[in-house]
Amino acid sequence: MANLKSLAKDTVIYGLSSIVGRFLNYLLVPLYTIKMSAASGGYGIVTNIYGYTALLLVILTFGMETTFFRFANKKEEKASTVYGTTLAAVGIVALAFVAAVLCFLPAVSQWMGYADHPSYVGVMAVVVGLDAFQAIPFAYLRYQHRPIKFACLKLAFIFLNIGLNLLYFVVFPAMYQSNPTGWVSKIYSPEVGVGYVFYLNLVCTALITFGFYKELVRAPKGFDGALLKRMLSYSWPILVLGIAGILNQTADKILFPHFYHQADMREQLGIYGACVKIAMIMALITQAFRYAYEPFVFGKSEEKDNRETYAKAMKFFIIFTLLAFIIVVAWMDVLKYLIGSDYWAGLKVVPIVMAAEIMMGIYFNLSFWYKLIDKTIWGAWFSGIGCVVLIAVNYFFVPRFGYMACAWGGVAGYGVAMLLSYFVGQRYYRIDYPLRDIAIYTLVAAAMYALMTLLPLPAAWMRVTFGTLLALGFLALIVRREHLTDMFARVLKKIKR
Repeated sequence: MANLKSLAKDTVIYGLSSIVGRFLNYLLVPLYTIKMSAASGGYGIVTNIYGYTALLLVILTFGMETTFFRFANKKEEKASTVYGTTLAAVGIVALAFVAAVLCFLPAVSQWMGYADHPSYVGVMAVVVGLDAFQAIPFAYLRYQHRPIKFACLKLAFIFLNIGLNLLYFVVFPAMYQSNPTGWVSKIYSPEVGVGYVFYLNLVCTALITFGFYKELVRAPKGFDGALLKRMLSYSWPILVLGIAGILNQTADKILFPHFYHQADMREQLGIYGACVKIAMIMALITQAFRYAYEPFVFGKSEEKDNRETYAKAMKFFIIFTLLAFIIVVAWMDVLKYLIGSDYWAGLKVVPIVMAAEIMMGIYFNLSFWYKLIDKTIWGAWFSGIGCVVLIAVNYFFVPRFGYMACAWGGVAGYGVAMLLSYFVGQRYYRIDYPLRDIAIYTLVAAAMYALMTLLPLPAAWMRVTFGTLLALGFLALIVRREHLTDMFARVLKKIKR
């Protein structure tokens, strides 16, 4: 129980940096979708390029975050040497990538469809290189159980990014419009437009790097080539499954321009990308859980009760993501104002994408069985098969059904990977998950979703009120079945003492 409390504490802190930070960052979504109309295709460009950067970040870190945790927790390895070796390896690869892109920038930009704006590609190459390098110091903070500094750096980036975006998309445009020849014309030009999204990202990412002074200058302890070889033999299957996994999240945004050949391609991609942002509330919960869960699992792998703890963690993860699903659907009439009104046509994808994110989170939790027995190749197979399924759904159905096929492709891909990992995992590393409890919560959540969707309530306030009551009912079910009132009573008694 003490271990679960520690996990919960770290999850809350990581969650504040992730969920609160991302929620603040959502301020950029209405900003972008108001300043860039759906018809302009500007947000479609943002969606497409950030799809590429997410994939590249996985490639440039090549599984070394998880590998770092695995080797740093081995008794025969020195954690400081593992960290120094990991940092050097990722740094060299990131630097080589940035140099290659900048050397061949015209050709790369033309291949991506941005021959008229190569600076977009060049700037984001530098950003993703810096992000990849920063991933290792961030992992080191997690290993040291220093969530406060982790959260502060994450939030510093968010606040800085929001502040600069408000200046360049709200304040400076208003000043320029009133006085085009004033001093503001020296630092702002309306012709740059969507390019400011990428340029400001570069400024913020570069500044945050200075926050790792201690971790970059004083912490690393040498480079061990033999150690790196052992780490790479462990990490390469993680890289493969990481590529497949991130393709499950971004392939639709990368491939949509290649499969959907209508004139409104960027408009449709922008609508889909904006609505997916609402569904990413589920991804935030999954990410916060992952930040705490990964070092927790590897640090606890030698204890006898670990399997029972993993089973409990899985149940509570599913319970609370289902609660989040119900709340988001209930408040859809409010949350839709996070994006511009001309993007609302795509809101129907939100529940579908959230369902896919829940499956992704379950798959992530299931994935630890092959990491703990050093058989990460299984993850590569599962994620690869799921990715093939997703791409196949996009290839066959996007030309006819547009972005709706992208949403269902995620469900199909994650669903296949999740089921494969569960059934194979039960053979090699059996964990007795509470399937009956999970099934009950899932069926109740599904029934509530059906009621909210099918019941013809005419007014938005009626729909929100009804959905809120259902969410409160689901919460009451959790409290009763999991005996949470007893736990809260014990906590209050300790506080009074």
